[in-house]
Amino acid sequence: MIYLDNAATTLKKPDCVKEAVLRAMDTFGNASRGTHTPALDALRMLMEARIALASLFGLSADPMRVVFTLNATLALNIAIAGIKGHIVTTSVEHNSVLRPVYRHGNYTIVPCDALGCVSTEAISSAIQPDTEAVVLTHASNVTGNVFDIQSVGKLCAAQGLHFIVDASQSAGLLPIDMKNISALCFTGHKSLFGPQGTGGLCLGPDYMPESLYVGGSGHHSFDLKHPQQLPDALEAGTQNAHGIAGLLAGVQYIQSTGLSAIHNQADTLARLFAHSLADIPGVTLYGDLAAPLRTPVVSLNIEGYDSAQAAGLLFEKYGIAVRAGTHCAPLIHDRLSLSGSIRFSFSHFNTREETQLAIDAVCTLANR
Repeated sequence: MIYLDNAATTLKKPDCVKEAVLRAMDTFGNASRGTHTPALDALRMLMEARIALASLFGLSADPMRVVFTLNATLALNIAIAGIKGHIVTTSVEHNSVLRPVYRHGNYTIVPCDALGCVSTEAISSAIQPDTEAVVLTHASNVTGNVFDIQSVGKLCAAQGLHFIVDASQSAGLLPIDMKNISALCFTGHKSLFGPQGTGGLCLGPDYMPESLYVGGSGHHSFDLKHPQQLPDALEAGTQNAHGIAGLLAGVQYIQSTGLSAIHNQADTLARLFAHSLADIPGVTLYGDLAAPLRTPVVSLNIEGYDSAQAAGLLFEKYGIAVRAGTHCAPLIHDRLSLSGSIRFSFSHFNTREETQLAIDAVCTLANR
């Protein structure tokens, strides 16, 4: 099988990730629920993971402001629920942003252009007197376009707004500095190489949302209110220490291999794939494929095929695993007048040989 669905989840993980999960399952007790070695080992690992993630994301504040969640969806729900005023977001967002914003009710959606791009100026123009926050993805899960979170962060800081960033597609691939970011939401199972069921919320010093749930914390058990200090305030219940051990190993792998090396290898394959298909009759590519900075995602359609039909044929006939449909990002598909698209997403574990086989398969389907 040629696995090119890494934007959904990375299938190939570094060996150290699997080893860390297995070791944790044999040795970890419940963190903060005992003073014996298994419980303390789990607690130490959680702290080590917070420190590693704070370093990766340029979080200069206390690493205790790294809060673990099940995934980026939960992190985004927590972050967005803390906003009471008007929200500015964009049409390139995933439903994990859009649906919490819709539920919030007071929002403006900035449209993207025909390439799926959104400028800082367009976001600035949507800010109203009652705007409290801007919510923006760092990279589109449909087009691979990367958005300028640095300039949007400066805009928000200048206007006293919170800035919430969805880093689901960029964490582990692109450099991130949390300066001027109030909340960075990430998932562990994509390019951080962690297990599914891991993710988190990194909070800048200026933002403290309320938890969506409360419960056990391992201390202050006679208090009627849940503890208010971080990370406990947003981490009720037992943590997924086994999974987070794998996430920590994934982050350590990224740090030892080098963020740029990981991105450059996957980016080279994605650009080879897109460039080879750009002039093939019947193949339509989406996004700003000439941009100097992209994530390794290429979405396309093949004339004469529904996206799901083409994805099914790619797997059945050629063993190529991709994703079809709207990828939980309906508004960008509306903007591009699409009912769906076929998404190829590359990892640095993929090879040129696999990429060439994918090119040949798409060409064969298009020629039919």
